[in-house]
Amino acid sequence: MTDQPAWQRSEGRDHVIPVHHPWSFKSVRRFVKKAMWLLPDMDSTGNWYKPGQVYLEKDVILPYVPNVDLCDYKCVSETQSKRSTLLFFRGRLKRNAGGKIRSKLVAELQNIEDIIIEEGSAGAKGKVAAQTGMRKSLFCLNPAGDTPSSARLFDAIVSGCIPVIISDELELPFEGILDYSKIALFVSSTDAVQPGWLVKYLRGIDAKRVREMQSNLLKYSKHFLYSSPAQPLGPEDLTWRMIAGKLVNIKLHIQRSRRVVRESRSVCTCECRVGNTTRML
Repeated sequence: MTDQPAWQRSEGRDHVIPVHHPWSFKSVRRFVKKAMWLLPDMDSTGNWYKPGQVYLEKDVILPYVPNVDLCDYKCVSETQSKRSTLLFFRGRLKRNAGGKIRSKLVAELQNIEDIIIEEGSAGAKGKVAAQTGMRKSLFCLNPAGDTPSSARLFDAIVSGCIPVIISDELELPFEGILDYSKIALFVSSTDAVQPGWLVKYLRGIDAKRVREMQSNLLKYSKHFLYSSPAQPLGPEDLTWRMIAGKLVNIKLHIQRSRRVVRESRSVCTCECRVGNTTRML
């Protein structure tokens, strides 16, 4: 591919490559790092991507495909009075890297009456259990795992369950277009493991704000549901909008690379990304 004239005219800067798994393209990434990558997350800790390979100025974050069914307007209306669980989580309780926060959260949240934290895995039974649990809950816990993001976040969104995101290195899909503060709560990992802090915080959120966020989840769900044919403002549409927003920067680097002397100190390495830190809203 890199021998083709279409690639060489820009060193791949005007190419788009789906790299939607932390291991995708792992053996050849150094050859294609100037192309735009479609990613599930960034992971600036260095566990999955090396410095200079991925950054927001160049790449686009895409949502995972939800594993559960959409809870539509009728579903939300029917489940509204049945959401008796304050906080729900089903998944692997022990993970590596940033996911080590999970075992700490288990120790902090276990044995609280209206909080459900349980071990779970994928598969048909796992889907039913997760879908049922999310539709009975006000808030859904979304901690980091082996990577900063997971499909669980988008499961919560389409289930009408307000995500509580505890993932300090997380980057979100289409954040240049969507305002996640309207549908999710962001909590730092430091605050989340303080004794009693998270439960007190969630219980202190008034009913009006909960209803507003639930209503916004219904409106936002369409942005995370892939379909064929693609729909206006669906994830396919928003992906192209995000790509379009990067065209000026791509043209800048293509044209600049044609006139800057390679040995010059002014050659842009594009390693200018600022690490994301999660803050509570």
